[in-house]
Amino acid sequence: MDTQDESLIFDFKTQQNTTNWLVVNDGVMGGLSKGSMSMNDAGNGLFSGSVTTENNGGFSSVKYGFSIKDVSRFKSVKLRVKGDGKTYQFRMKSDQTKEYSYVNEFQTSGDWEIITLPFADFHGSFRGNKLGIPNYNGKLMEEVRFLIGNKRKEDFALEIERIWLE
Repeated sequence: MDTQDESLIFDFKTQQNTTNWLVVNDGVMGGLSKGSMSMNDAGNGLFSGSVTTENNGGFSSVKYGFSIKDVSRFKSVKLRVKGDGKTYQFRMKSDQTKEYSYVNEFQTSGDWEIITLPFADFHGSFRGNKLGIPNYNGKLMEEVRFLIGNKRKEDFALEIERIWLE
């Protein structure tokens, strides 16, 4: 199998589809934040909406699940994104049946950029709380998620072109 193909998680330029991306907002706990995932005119995925801390809220996220992937030959996840200057989380799950995720934050600049997030920097987290478990071991992956939850009311927009492994 071609390593190039194995490294790709999602490319909006070639897949042109958001059907398999699921939005999960803080409504799961009574919050009122609104987020959506769509294709924009440039052919990229657009995760956008508004976060509010009212009613115990404070986050919006979008996740993409896929068949379990052996990622042991890779060391990091790379994102080609154009953000709005805000901080986002990129989350991964090695097992979709587990409630916790492995989390790493990244700051956007407002311009197109490639962000590199080393596997070793992803810590275990559940409902915003850091867990006392080892960081991500970089062996298996079957879900990725973008989340915004900066503990304040704000609109957001994150344009996503591609997610891959290196």
